[in-house]
Amino acid sequence: MMKRSWAFILLGLATMMALVTSLLVHNWLQQQPKLVEKVIGPQTEMVAVAVSDLFWGTKVTPELVGLVPVPASSLPTGYFSTPEALVGRILISNVTTNEPILESKLAPRDVTTGGVAAVTRPERRAMAVKVDEVVGVAGFINPGNRVDVLVTLNHDPPVTKIVLQNMLVLATGTELERKGKEDKPSPVKVITLEVTPEEGEKLALSASEGKVRLALRNHLNAEPVYTKGATIPALLDSYRLREEPKREEPKAVAKSTPVAVAPEITVELIQGGKVSTVTFKK
Repeated sequence: MMKRSWAFILLGLATMMALVTSLLVHNWLQQQPKLVEKVIGPQTEMVAVAVSDLFWGTKVTPELVGLVPVPASSLPTGYFSTPEALVGRILISNVTTNEPILESKLAPRDVTTGGVAAVTRPERRAMAVKVDEVVGVAGFINPGNRVDVLVTLNHDPPVTKIVLQNMLVLATGTELERKGKEDKPSPVKVITLEVTPEEGEKLALSASEGKVRLALRNHLNAEPVYTKGATIPALLDSYRLREEPKREEPKAVAKSTPVAVAPEITVELIQGGKVSTVTFKK
């Protein structure tokens, strides 16, 4: 009987110690939320992202949006948790694959038409200019690039001049145009630039009076450059060897011939008390 009593006592003590230990561990975990988050896992929210690269001016449709879990502590400002909240909105910025579609990348809700009009700033205008593949930097000009506009005027004398700098490209496209006596129309590159009304006037005059070319520039370089324009004399003078000026030889000084001086003889004459000097030349 005594042995059985000791066994029950030891079992009861072990049970009590296990309960006390569990209670202490539970209280300690409650005071360590970060540790609990590591053990259990962080809380997440579903965030709407682009399923592929989307360009500005795109109207969002359900198949363009996906959902990914994001930790609650890292949620971006202006995120959307459902694709339905984005349907019909217009992008005003490019969005890459799996990038969250934020409110800051969308046009106001009252803008329901996509395309160039949605991404053009209210105080500016969208203006298209026709260029060929060479003028369009062999197809490397894309929406969002910055370009300079040059015009070549076939006046007397001909001149090429930069007339617009650091212009934003809104869109690029192709249209068919029949040139001369061609039976079939050929594709012509059309690039749409964002301009002020004054810049639009310059671009229109350049396109009608001369040949327009575009120069692609770096995004980080926005400084204007002032030029005099290129003329044919200035063009032909490029990389020209400079001729050294001819040195003039000093003129010879004529030497004067010395005149021979005849020797002289001086004689003193004494006549009574008078003394005189007479000079004779040989």
